[in-house]
Amino acid sequence: MANPLRLLSPSDAPPAAIASMPFEADLDAVAPRRLPVAATRPDIDLDSLRCFDAVATTLRFRSAAARVHLSPGAFSDRIGRLESVLGTRILQRTTRRVALTEAGERLLPVARRILRLVEYMPGAAKEGAGAPNYELVVGTRHEVAAVTTGRLGSPRFTAAPLHPQDYAFVGTDRRLRGPEDAQRLTLVDVSPDLPLFRNLLDGVPDAEPWRFARVEYMGGIASVRLRLLGSDGRVAVLPASFVKEDIAERRLTRLLPRLNLHTDNLRLAWRTNHPRQAELLALAQDLRAFPLR
Repeated sequence: MANPLRLLSPSDAPPAAIASMPFEADLDAVAPRRLPVAATRPDIDLDSLRCFDAVATTLRFRSAAARVHLSPGAFSDRIGRLESVLGTRILQRTTRRVALTEAGERLLPVARRILRLVEYMPGAAKEGAGAPNYELVVGTRHEVAAVTTGRLGSPRFTAAPLHPQDYAFVGTDRRLRGPEDAQRLTLVDVSPDLPLFRNLLDGVPDAEPWRFARVEYMGGIASVRLRLLGSDGRVAVLPASFVKEDIAERRLTRLLPRLNLHTDNLRLAWRTNHPRQAELLALAQDLRAFPLR
C-alpha cells in the first residue's frame, strides 16, 4: 500500500467541497457498509472523540492526555464515558500496552472524519472566503521525502529549498516588552531543544538566554498554536504564514514586532544518494511554483 506524503498549506483544505457533501455520504466514504442507526441518539461529545483520536495515535494514555491538556485521571474518565455511551469497549488496556479493540478500529475512521468536518465548519460559514487552498498527496512505495523547516545537521540527508519561511513571536499577552518580562510567562515549543524559539535568538546579535517561568513542549506547530489560543500567559515563535489570520483577527498578538527574527526555508528533504534524487529535485522545482497560503 502506498505511503502518502502530504504537502499541506498551513490553513485548512477547501471547506466548500466537504461542506457541500451530505453528511450521510461522508460517513459512507469512511465506512465499508451502511452504518446502523441507534434507537436513541447517543450523547457523544467532541472532546471525548478528540481523546479517543489522541490515544489511538499514541497508544499511550499519559502521552495522549498531555496532547489534549488533561490529567491522566480526567482523560481516563473521558474514554470511560465514551465507552459507556457506545455500549462497548473501544480500547484494550493493560499496565504495559494500549490497543484498539475491533469496535475501536471501526470507530476510528468515523471519529476522525467527524472531527475534520467540525474543523471545516467555520470556513463553510464564511462568505467570500477567497481562493481555496489545495491539498497535494504524493504516493510512493516507500517514505522517501518530507517537507520540513527543521535544520538538517546530518550528511545523511539532502534538502532542496522550497520557500523562504518568516517567523513571528506571538501570544495573547500584549505586555511583553523584552527578556525581562519573560519570567512571568510560559514559552511553548515543539521539543526541549527549542527549535522554534531559536529563530528569535538567532535573529538577535549576542542574544542572552531568556528565563521563562515555564517551558511546555507540544510536539508540533499546530498543537503550539492551539495551546496559545486556549490560554493566557503563553508565548511562542511560529511560522508567520501559519498565524497570519490569527494576527489579522486579533486572536494572537505579534510581540516585539521590531525584532528581526531569523528567516529559514521550507525544504523538501530526502536520504542522501537516494536513487530517485533527480525526480525529487524536479518535485521541489514544481512545488516552488505554488505560493504558501
